[in-house]
Amino acid sequence: MDTYHRYFEEIPCYLSVHDQELRIVEGNRRFREDFGDRRGDFCYRVYKHREDVCPACPVQATFADGRSHGSEQLLLTQHGRQVQVMVHTTPIRDADGKIVSVMEMHADISEVKRLQRLLEETQERHAQLFEEVPCFISVQSPDLRIQHANRRFRDTFGPAVGEECYRVYKHREEPCLVCPALQTFADGRSREHEEVVTSRTGKKMNVLCTTNPLPGPDGKPVAVIEMATDITAMRELQSQLTSIGLLVGSISHSIKGLLTGLDGGIYLVNTGFAKENPERVKSGWQMVLRNVDRIRNMVMDILYYAKDRELILEEVDPAALINDLRADLHKKSSDIDVSLSIDITDDAGTLQADCLALRALLLNILENSLDACRVDSTKAPHWVRLAVRRHDPFMIFEIADNGIGMDRETREKIFSLFFSSKGIKGTGLGLFISNKIVDKHGGHIVVESEPGQGARFLVHLPLVARPSVPPATEGRPEG
Repeated sequence: MDTYHRYFEEIPCYLSVHDQELRIVEGNRRFREDFGDRRGDFCYRVYKHREDVCPACPVQATFADGRSHGSEQLLLTQHGRQVQVMVHTTPIRDADGKIVSVMEMHADISEVKRLQRLLEETQERHAQLFEEVPCFISVQSPDLRIQHANRRFRDTFGPAVGEECYRVYKHREEPCLVCPALQTFADGRSREHEEVVTSRTGKKMNVLCTTNPLPGPDGKPVAVIEMATDITAMRELQSQLTSIGLLVGSISHSIKGLLTGLDGGIYLVNTGFAKENPERVKSGWQMVLRNVDRIRNMVMDILYYAKDRELILEEVDPAALINDLRADLHKKSSDIDVSLSIDITDDAGTLQADCLALRALLLNILENSLDACRVDSTKAPHWVRLAVRRHDPFMIFEIADNGIGMDRETREKIFSLFFSSKGIKGTGLGLFISNKIVDKHGGHIVVESEPGQGARFLVHLPLVARPSVPPATEGRPEG
């Protein structure tokens, strides 16, 4: 018995024995050191300095069902120190099996709780840093699915957890040809790259992305964290001189061709006068006018890009404007064996617009549709349709074709500066300028297209030009 009593005394926790009235019958040495020799006093007074029984008392529960019970509690020693403990109770029975008392053990877990709180606070700080860092952060699995994303990412791209990154960022149906995340998974090295991504509202952004591996127990990456910083403003503020240099380089071939055509027309005019050949003079002069008109359109595009040109508003009759373009458009379409139809409703009337800008707008989109038919070898015959109708408070220009069509990624980029699906044959200015013209008039362009199914451009221009007017809602017409 002396041996067991020593065990009872020296166990490194608080041990106390309670009777059915919840009075303390016995306590070990450590109990007496921190709570005093309180035999005969109620446990709730000793441990909690209370005047009534504690809620959900484990000692009472053990007396009631004869089973051990446990809980976490906060005790107050005789010196005023708070001690966080883990409580366990066990019944003490007599020879007949009747419960005569309950032994209660309190293990001091104050240090464990302190470390637990410290860990929770650290995790909360890290989570807050992850959530509030002013860039887009996502964690991606080996199949490129987004496992976690911070608040700015979710606000910009939507609740993307569980979706593939290329669908969220690029609206693609398959991984990007060069994927830095996959490269990081392959060799465990960081990557840095610049991308153009699209938000859930359709806004295109330039971002600088950095990938880093998150290694597992074996050191191999189990996930990749990708941080993307929005550098759109920086790209928009790049030197205009640099941009103009890119522009000049991209259209130099076109300018050379136009000058050659102009020289040819001038030669015919001069030789016609010299030989007194009116037909030769007429043919040469038409060539000069045609090339001057093309140069004018190109210069207007450059001006719209290089300088924020103010609109010169006047009452424009769309029917008269398109009739002036009709012969040239039919020639361009017949040269590539594309059927062109023009339909202007009788009640179209007029709108307030910049005539030269509207002309450039229509030509750019129509030439884009003609090119889409020209490069499409999967079907025949090809057609392009231009329709004009009034839909108060807008004049709607519809340009549709059955050409090669566009996927979602291309649709979202076609109005970007220097983006061209024609390779070196395109300047990447035409549709960018068209969209800028529409925006300056206060209108909007809706693009509908699927790969192989052609494209449909709906240009909404307000009858009275007023910037930043939202587009009218109009259903797609039959046919």
